[in-house]
Amino acid sequence: MSTPNKDIEKVEVRLKWDPSPQGAPAHDLDIIAATYLAEAPYGSPAYLVHFDSRSPDGTITLNRDSRTGLGLGFDEVMTLELHRLAPRYTRVVVGVAIQQRDGRRTFAEIAHTGVQVREGYTNLAEDNFSAVGAATAATVAEFIRDASGAWEFRSAVRGFDGDPGSFAGAMGGRTPGA
Repeated sequence: MSTPNKDIEKVEVRLKWDPSPQGAPAHDLDIIAATYLAEAPYGSPAYLVHFDSRSPDGTITLNRDSRTGLGLGFDEVMTLELHRLAPRYTRVVVGVAIQQRDGRRTFAEIAHTGVQVREGYTNLAEDNFSAVGAATAATVAEFIRDASGAWEFRSAVRGFDGDPGSFAGAMGGRTPGA
């Protein structure tokens, strides 16, 4: 018998935030997905998907990218077609990073942040980053393929401090105590 968090096939990760105050540098948040091979599930990612990129096989795409947070609802959306991902990939970690080009910014400094992980019309997870307010980046979801080939979802909000490049290299590491 499967649980609501098993046999995940196609998900969307949706991100929203309020624009910066007028005259201030734009707040730019980005969704990043990292894929891991079965032989290295916690090493360096096999590949990353973020703004201006997509997965080599088209299974992970950034459908909407915002550099300002302007708009209604969710400003940035990434689709992950896990059921189409090659069997050699057994783990996918998704995170959100704040661009740091105009000085250090944390989630606590950006108004009305929110992230949803959805499969169809079902919300698998929602968060507003308040628990990681001092962080400049955070993981938000982890998908793990089991021995039968089914994908399992794990909510994984974990804060990081660093620029998007260092976050992308560290986001899939083992959690403390794991």
